[in-house]
Amino acid sequence: MLDLTIVIPTKNESKNLVGCIESIGTDFAKKVLLVDSQSEDETKLIAAKLGIEVIDFVWNGQFPKKRNWYLRNHTPDTQWVLFLDADEYLTNDFKLEVKTKLTRDTDKVGYWLNYSIYFLGKQLKGGYPLKKLALFRVGSGEYERIDEKRWSKLDMEIHEHPILAGETGEIKSRIDHRDFRPVDYYFTKHQEYASWEAERYLNDINDEAKKASWTWKQKLKYRLLNSPLVGTIYFFGSYILMGGFRDGSRGFAFAILKMSYFTQVYCKIVEKTK
Repeated sequence: MLDLTIVIPTKNESKNLVGCIESIGTDFAKKVLLVDSQSEDETKLIAAKLGIEVIDFVWNGQFPKKRNWYLRNHTPDTQWVLFLDADEYLTNDFKLEVKTKLTRDTDKVGYWLNYSIYFLGKQLKGGYPLKKLALFRVGSGEYERIDEKRWSKLDMEIHEHPILAGETGEIKSRIDHRDFRPVDYYFTKHQEYASWEAERYLNDINDEAKKASWTWKQKLKYRLLNSPLVGTIYFFGSYILMGGFRDGSRGFAFAILKMSYFTQVYCKIVEKTK
């Protein structure tokens, strides 16, 4: 069993939670817990039945949000921490590689993780890969500080990434990213993301100190967000260059939705500047 705490941030995750927890198993991590944002469904009941600790979180609209709040106020007593969303399911290959890497790569303070993406019930073969820096040593850093004042209702770090003091590695075996909630949820979620992205762009684009901590992907994204072609560029890259066409109509629909999302962010930026 690894010296690892797995933290699952939740809010109304009853449709996904059981599968997520079952995928972890009982012999992988020393501790598994939920940080919950006042769920109104059976999320807490499910956790109780499975013997999982729940820490309640109420956001005051400012820094820190959920993940940083947990790190600061409930610092894990394990060597490592993994933040796992409730719609993410650990695979056997992933767990085996993590066990190997954490015992051998003593010079690493964190790991970028790879995810498969499921859309309309099936795994996508193409499109942009999903990567997150979600596994790291306790005390090596925390998520980006963004002094937000309720730009949206998002009480958890979404597109922020951890800033760590040290060298990072990569776990190549994938986590399955599934979501059993309806497409309506996808639309609502990305409307909130778009508002948040526009506000962050306007607040940070001229702040050289904040921009210095961005990854190369963030720098490219925020450069493109100033162009009305940002959605079209994303579609071309995802559907053509990254092989989204291999998924047929699902791949086309997914790329169209992402194109719409980035176009929406651009429109929000223009609207707010006027």
